[in-house]
Amino acid sequence: MKLAVIGAGWAGLAAAVQATRAGHQVTVFEAARTLGGRARAVPGTLPDGRDVLLDNGQHILIGAYTDTLRLMRDVGVDPQAALRRGPLTLQFPDGSGLRLPRLPAPLDALVGITLARGWPLGARLGLLREALRWQMAGFQCAPALSVAQLCQRLAPPVLQELIEPLCVSALNTPAPQASAQVFLRVLQDALFGIPGGSHLLLPRQDLTALFPTAAATWLQQHGGTVHAGTRVTQLRAEGPRWQLDGQPFDAVLLAASASESTRLLVESAPTAPNLIASSMHTWAATASALRYEAITTVYAWGHDAALAAPMLALRCTPDAPAQFVFDRGQLGGPAGLLAFVVSASNAEREALQSQVLQQASTQLGLNLQAVQTVVEKRATFACTPGLQRPPQAIAPGLLACGDYVAGPYPATLEGAVRSGLQAVAHLPQTGT
Repeated sequence: MKLAVIGAGWAGLAAAVQATRAGHQVTVFEAARTLGGRARAVPGTLPDGRDVLLDNGQHILIGAYTDTLRLMRDVGVDPQAALRRGPLTLQFPDGSGLRLPRLPAPLDALVGITLARGWPLGARLGLLREALRWQMAGFQCAPALSVAQLCQRLAPPVLQELIEPLCVSALNTPAPQASAQVFLRVLQDALFGIPGGSHLLLPRQDLTALFPTAAATWLQQHGGTVHAGTRVTQLRAEGPRWQLDGQPFDAVLLAASASESTRLLVESAPTAPNLIASSMHTWAATASALRYEAITTVYAWGHDAALAAPMLALRCTPDAPAQFVFDRGQLGGPAGLLAFVVSASNAEREALQSQVLQQASTQLGLNLQAVQTVVEKRATFACTPGLQRPPQAIAPGLLACGDYVAGPYPATLEGAVRSGLQAVAHLPQTGT
């Protein structure tokens, strides 16, 4: 099949690589000049004038991201070299918190919880009891349940130092509003799945280099085409085929953001046959109903700034908004560069930056200079209970993929990659 992929984020590039491997002729269109979508590199400058590559958000992967890691290897990226692997660690600067040992799953989680520092024995036993209940229930719960409701029997230290940081990092949605069912799926895969599934994988290179650049190079070496800086303006149904700005294709995968895909469908619907136009409008209405959460990353630098570990949890309050800090100097970047992550952020850029710098002084004892503050206003959809996400299939030969498309995962890199792979799996049926 002659296939068009609109969007060169992680979902679109995963779909393009998978489709090429299946023998399809693939052309990728990306409106931006930098590949990677919402997980991409951005240029920056340190206070001493040195140029540095940052990311539009500090991302992490985990060992359970099996499809992402496989695709990285397929396009020539060595995950062992590109990612720093270590046990799941949610420890604070004072050493309290959770650190899982290097043991098989789920023994690593059970031992890690039992030995967690700073939690009373009753709190640790309560978490073990709840984890056993979740496992016995097959990690299923009522669709309308929130994470806060699911975990209401847990002790306050466990809620504040484990559940809430895990929830906001995985779902980018505060626990009172976050879907318990999606949260349980993440816990199941990470803590009770494959060996090493809970391991933290921290990128040692910028996010565009981590997969998108290698994927684009691989595609071009295998007969595909990648057009960066090319926005598709018209999608037209022509019998069983589709036209993108006058170019004919057997099938089209929409791998752009929900808002960009909605724009293209709404603008193209008037020229489509009635049934296809109706499907376009229905899909666009569902996508338009999604609410979004922002993620802010504050990059700051200090001459002697260094952390005890590449990643630390921080105590988050309304005046100290960052939940995590990363030492980019330990991850292949320049020494002294730190990245503070504020998930589900809602304050203005300047206010967040000022609060984070004060948080660094109070909690880390570091006097830092701001380098760059990146606010992704639509970083992820709000992963709320019972959320209706747009489906993969839109019309014959027209599908959508992305971390926001219907599926069991929140807006993560693995969710995006798996969505792209699933879209390709539908191609033989939709292209006939």
